[in-house]
Amino acid sequence: MKWQLRWGCAAAAALGWAGGCAESPNDAKPSEGAVKAEATIRTAGTAQADAVAAYRAMWGDLTAVSAASDPHSPRLGEHATAGALELMKYGLREAVEERVVAKGTPRPAPEVASARDGKVVIRDCVDGTDWLDYKRNGELKNDVPGSHFITDATVRHVKGGWKVTDLYMHESGSC
Repeated sequence: MKWQLRWGCAAAAALGWAGGCAESPNDAKPSEGAVKAEATIRTAGTAQADAVAAYRAMWGDLTAVSAASDPHSPRLGEHATAGALELMKYGLREAVEERVVAKGTPRPAPEVASARDGKVVIRDCVDGTDWLDYKRNGELKNDVPGSHFITDATVRHVKGGWKVTDLYMHESGSC
């Protein structure tokens, strides 16, 4: 399609790889460099999208597991590992000790801060206004409303897939 070739040449030109791009798709085929540039851009975009999908899936896992406060759930390890997994388990162990569960749904809004070499850094302002702690009897734990909070995450390509490896949740009201 015309727009695909123009986009590929424009992207290649922006990266300094424009040699061989034609003004019109009928003039000539794109150079090998332009094709590689487009493939690199497409791969980088796919990697970022996959990393963001893994980050969002991690939040889905944490939300589901928090409803029962189960730090031993194998679901936690589906999209998280290393420090991120340990942080989630720690929080869930604290919830068990406090005899609370979380209800509602946090709403992440991730943005890619950087991406390279199988590592994507995400910055987020999670909307936790509807994700609250409840006592086991169904009452709210306290009268503190949910809030927005900054979350920093690193997502890495490990063992054939993307997983959140580092996770830091800033204090309530940080964004």
